[in-house]
Amino acid sequence: MTFPWPAAPPARGVPVTDALVAELAAEAEAGYDVAGRRRRGGRRPLGSAPGEVVPVRLDPELRAALAARAQADHTNASDVIRQALRAYLEVA
Repeated sequence: MTFPWPAAPPARGVPVTDALVAELAAEAEAGYDVAGRRRRGGRRPLGSAPGEVVPVRLDPELRAALAARAQADHTNASDVIRQALRAYLEVA
């Protein structure tokens, strides 16, 4: 197999060679034990179900205040927004 670009791009810091491609293809064709694989990290659950992204527009002053509060609390903007909504809506 030849690549259309001068040098093969690295994958995980290892040059992609014809031998590596053949090895990975053989591994894939043999099949993977999906049930035996453990889950790797990812985002932690926020509640009883996966979280949902809700886009919100903020004016520059409110965005600056949000960033300042997140920095002061050593957290991120999403956590500050969730805490504020819980307090405002009186939910746990």
